[in-house]
Amino acid sequence: MYDYIIIGAGSAGCVLANRLSEDPDVKVLLLEAGPRDWHPFIHMPAGLSKLVGKKGVNWDYSTVPEPQLNHRALWWPRGKVLGGSSSINAMCYIRGVAGDYDEWAAAGAHGWDWNAVLPYFKRSEHNERGGDALHGAHGPLHVSDLRYSNPLSHAFLAAGEQAGYPANRDFNGPLQPGFGLYQVTQKNGARCSSAVAYLDPVRERANLTVITGAQVGRITFDGGGRDGGRRANGVVYTAHGKAFHQPAAREVLLSGGAINSPQLLMLSGIGPARQLRNHGIEVVADAPEVGENLQDHLDISTLQHSSQRVSYDRLSDLKVAFDYYLRGHSGPGTSNIAEAGGFVRSRHAPDARADIQFHFIPAMLDDHGRHRLAGDGYTLHACFLRPRSRGRIALVSGRAADKPRIEANYLSDAEGFDLKMMLECAKLSRELLAQPAFDAYRGAPIFPARNDLSDADLIEFIRAKAETVYHPAGSCRMGSDEQSVVDPQLRVRGVDGLRVVDASVMPTLIGGNTNAPTMMIAERAADLISGRQ
Repeated sequence: MYDYIIIGAGSAGCVLANRLSEDPDVKVLLLEAGPRDWHPFIHMPAGLSKLVGKKGVNWDYSTVPEPQLNHRALWWPRGKVLGGSSSINAMCYIRGVAGDYDEWAAAGAHGWDWNAVLPYFKRSEHNERGGDALHGAHGPLHVSDLRYSNPLSHAFLAAGEQAGYPANRDFNGPLQPGFGLYQVTQKNGARCSSAVAYLDPVRERANLTVITGAQVGRITFDGGGRDGGRRANGVVYTAHGKAFHQPAAREVLLSGGAINSPQLLMLSGIGPARQLRNHGIEVVADAPEVGENLQDHLDISTLQHSSQRVSYDRLSDLKVAFDYYLRGHSGPGTSNIAEAGGFVRSRHAPDARADIQFHFIPAMLDDHGRHRLAGDGYTLHACFLRPRSRGRIALVSGRAADKPRIEANYLSDAEGFDLKMMLECAKLSRELLAQPAFDAYRGAPIFPARNDLSDADLIEFIRAKAETVYHPAGSCRMGSDEQSVVDPQLRVRGVDGLRVVDASVMPTLIGGNTNAPTMMIAERAADLISGRQ
């Protein structure tokens, strides 16, 4: 029998598997629905553009038609492979800022303030620049400067300075605002996913078992909880055409992410009682907030043709592969594509934190790269970091094989603040791309197709073209109130022996990319689970 069963070998699950199996007296089972991370496009950073729509490593989710976005169903890619979304993302290493975590603690996530979480960020990180008060130098997750960057990315940095913003070499340093090249989760020019960082070095441990292609259908319970309550005692899963019930001696740890974790809780009987009964699911714990509080960073992209053929749009795949594999991981193959970015505190910001983030792409990226455009160009992504709109995850049936219903509810806040901020994102993007730094490259506008647009025109552009920037969170909210899904120790309320450890527990989104914070959550969770904290 295993002591711990971890469901999901993504950004959090791989961390848990590593840290919990450090104790040789503990047996750990890690279950992953997807395959091993064998595909070469996973490990060559620029290969991420070739992974778009690759269903073998992607859950391939979509939202329901979004009322505020012209009733479009938005595509939500999520990693279904060892490493999860850290195996298919753009590798930008961002933590957010101290105020993000102090806000968590103030909202009831006690023990998750900045001073408490910083040591776990540092424990995780191996920054090639070395360690200091804010950075780690000996962790498993390699954080590197880009080996290669495009001239258009440097034009974007110059445009930021021309627009009056400071240069920033380290978005995870003392100050976040400014413009610079992203540091990336890479080691020696290759992707350093959570699987590479945390799982690969410990795969031979005798007390760790990893099973891929394992779809968990539900968590099982017995009456062994406190005061005669229910306790998680194992999982039911299918693998290689066979069904299994695997018991757990200590705890079941759910690390499926912001979509799969609430779905599996509900399939297992933990969720809104009425919804569960409607699908014929026995109610183990009536937990109305499971699946609620869903948040995501909505993103608007501004695309421009390039008058010079310097973008990544027409690179020779053969040359990229030659340089990467035969010249020591060099050249454009090492690019994370989203090379440069920036953080800005807008005029609408209610506090000192930046509230807009930019990702610059030296290529034309429309519809997540699924719609290829002719010629050469560049793309500026802009997202509002602190959305007020909230969505939900709901079941469509009682079967694990059926994708859940994703209602992102973008731009649905009653005050209309999110839309106002998206308009600000679009305006600032156009201002940046109009700076003299782009004079040598600027061709005709693509999206939007004209420069003489009113606010009303830009709002319609946002409704027609805005997409996710891949940061869903919050659907299993952590807090100290009885309505929260998990307590500050990440234990699921209403049962024993079950925790959720992933981005779904975030009370609110952090100000930036969510991958590094998810690994931090798992680092701290491992200490909570093992009693080290």
